[in-house]
Amino acid sequence: MKSAIGKFRPLRAALLTAGLAATPLLSCGQAPEAEVLTIDGTPEAVGETQQGAISWTLGAQYDATKSNITFRVYSSRATRIEVYLYGVPTDTAAVAKYTLTKGTNSVWSVTVPTSGLPATVYYGYRAWGPNWTYNASWTPNSANAGLGFVTDVDAQGNRFNPNKLLVDPYALEISHDPIHPGNTNGAIYASGATNRNTDSGPKASKGIVLAADTTSYGTKPTRALKDDVIYEVHVRGLTQGDSSITSCKGTYAGAAQKAAALKALGVTAVEFLPLQETDNDANDVNPTSTTGDNYWGYMTLNYFAPDRRYACDKSPGGPTKEFKAMVKAFHDQGIKVFIDVVYNHTGEGGAWSPTDKTTYNVFSFRGLDNPTYYTLTGDFQNSWDNTGVGGNYNTFNTVAQDLIIHSLKYWKDELGVDGFRFDLASVLGNTCQHGCFNYDKLNSGTALNRIWSNLAPRPAAGGTGADLIAEPWAIGGNSYQVGNFPSGWSEWNGIYRDTLRKDQNQMGVELVTPGQLATRFAGSSDLYEDDGRKPYNSINFMVAHDGMTLKDLYSCTSKDNGQLWPYGPSDGGEDNNHSWNQDGVAADQRKAARNGFAFLMLSAGTPMFTGGDEFLRTQYCNNNVYNLDSSANWLNYSLNTDQTNFKTFAQRLIAFRKAHPALRPANFFSASDTNGNVMEQMRWFQPSGAVADTAYMGNTGNHALAFRIDGTEFGDTASAIYVAYNGWSGAVDFKLPWPFAGKQWYRVTDTCNWAEGTNQVRSPGAEDLIGGENTNYNVCARGLIVLIAK
Repeated sequence: MKSAIGKFRPLRAALLTAGLAATPLLSCGQAPEAEVLTIDGTPEAVGETQQGAISWTLGAQYDATKSNITFRVYSSRATRIEVYLYGVPTDTAAVAKYTLTKGTNSVWSVTVPTSGLPATVYYGYRAWGPNWTYNASWTPNSANAGLGFVTDVDAQGNRFNPNKLLVDPYALEISHDPIHPGNTNGAIYASGATNRNTDSGPKASKGIVLAADTTSYGTKPTRALKDDVIYEVHVRGLTQGDSSITSCKGTYAGAAQKAAALKALGVTAVEFLPLQETDNDANDVNPTSTTGDNYWGYMTLNYFAPDRRYACDKSPGGPTKEFKAMVKAFHDQGIKVFIDVVYNHTGEGGAWSPTDKTTYNVFSFRGLDNPTYYTLTGDFQNSWDNTGVGGNYNTFNTVAQDLIIHSLKYWKDELGVDGFRFDLASVLGNTCQHGCFNYDKLNSGTALNRIWSNLAPRPAAGGTGADLIAEPWAIGGNSYQVGNFPSGWSEWNGIYRDTLRKDQNQMGVELVTPGQLATRFAGSSDLYEDDGRKPYNSINFMVAHDGMTLKDLYSCTSKDNGQLWPYGPSDGGEDNNHSWNQDGVAADQRKAARNGFAFLMLSAGTPMFTGGDEFLRTQYCNNNVYNLDSSANWLNYSLNTDQTNFKTFAQRLIAFRKAHPALRPANFFSASDTNGNVMEQMRWFQPSGAVADTAYMGNTGNHALAFRIDGTEFGDTASAIYVAYNGWSGAVDFKLPWPFAGKQWYRVTDTCNWAEGTNQVRSPGAEDLIGGENTNYNVCARGLIVLIAK
């Protein structure tokens, strides 16, 4: 897929989703219903909870005295729904069951007394519909288990099957994943001739009825996104390999213990890979193998529940409390908490085989209302797939959108999350329910625009609200949409990543002009300015979780994903990484990594780097470690001298960025003010000292470029900042421009090998005097310098 490096993730073997759906038909589906905020026909009720959270009516809720529980679930196509209640999550019969009644707007409900029920109530639904009619003699796990069966999938796309216990989409916690050490048989969840009559109830995941929780998530930071430095990391990988963490490694509680260290590094926002309950309990079935494993977490089973596997306290309610306590620990350090969310597909996956339309997993959304929750092919017989990991979530259906919005509000208002990164977010801009994929950022009915209008986005200057960040691509169709998201959305800027990678690693192979480099350094106005967006809407990154680490980008010319445990094996992964091992010279690899990190901290936009990049973490050239839950993939804090030096380099460059507002512009750099007066906020130079004109900027044979930012225009302590980058294979002399009246140039850093060490980035006030205008500075091959005028 164009530019979406490493995004493809194979289907989950643990749930036996062995293939993709049939080839989709290319006809557009219907438009969504008129927009409503709730699915029971009434406005959302604003709860007066501790955090002023938004409440809703779906799910399982105690009344004020915990004397009764009301269960509410949506299905527009079911003909009967029963709720089964349990005292323990597995291998036991239900203690009670109740039949729900269908009310307005297809919401089914029942209220039951808690008297006689266990202290903790686990629950799941069984549903009947047109393709499997109700028969009073039907009994699970018996000779009567097939009574009422008509077909696995009917002409309307229904896949009801009462033999499959269904997780409530609005459950606030779920007991366990479908596959776990106590059950390795994914076939029990399958439809189709072989497994349709198998009862999944004893082993199936179950919702947990939770009382309201009052754990504080602290005070949310209100910092503007333009001033953030984002640290993308896996919550388990952050501490599982950390010898300094003596308890609760790999958990929310463990992550909380790293908050102070991340603040010291300079991080202002931690972005966790998916934390909503995901299909990863299978990782523990064989802890020294990747078979069936899902480490990253992009197979969401429930959009409300914090993943229980990441909790030190795994008791009912424990993950919710512990997650909020972790958020408070970061908030207490002034660090925002972002989470990666996956609303483009779910953990139910796609068809088991591309030639078999009958066999699908049925354990939640699919068994309640398949055409509402999933985008289907035009004949409603198979999933439509733009994700490579199963069928698309039906993001153009109003009810399915309500679930997205309600869950986002729950994580924001009740659990304390400050922002969200949306996986494969182009799917959220789809304007077809079934039979096609059509991205349209202007359609007000898309999930993208409903999220923006309902989630109280953070103002540009900072304040209360949520930061919304899109991964602006998916797989197939017109899904590559970098720069084409609705106004206000921020995006992972894949073009920034690719342009700078190509220039560093593929000179003579990929053609990059100085003008293209300049556009990326200056905030990518070509992508974001035309619709009123700002530089900070460009999330600049050199690497992310999917793909190579920063070290590997400059140490590995190609991927190596077939290694044995603990380094692999991992299938998939992008072949064109724009990577290069710098001819195997270790010092040059570190220099290239210093340049890559410096690019982020010196560019207009919001920088993001991946956990461990600050100390040159490696994945041993594996660029698709989605399934690698191993010591080779967890952060290892036992650093050698080179790693320690790089961490100091990174820490000081982050501090330099934070100290200089000229590097964090609220608007795109301008050559004049509103009255037409020349301001020269940013000027580009050739190595000769001459201004870089159009001819120079458009010549792919030029590989050196410098820029000067006028700090006085931004209230900066430095009257000017000068950056010179030499992408050429030999040293280049740069003639320094005017540092403004009465000033001289001082060196902050030189990334070249001669300067490597503990003091490669000078502390404020200790910068090296270089000289004034027309001073020559020799920049080594593939090196970068940063000077300030004072």
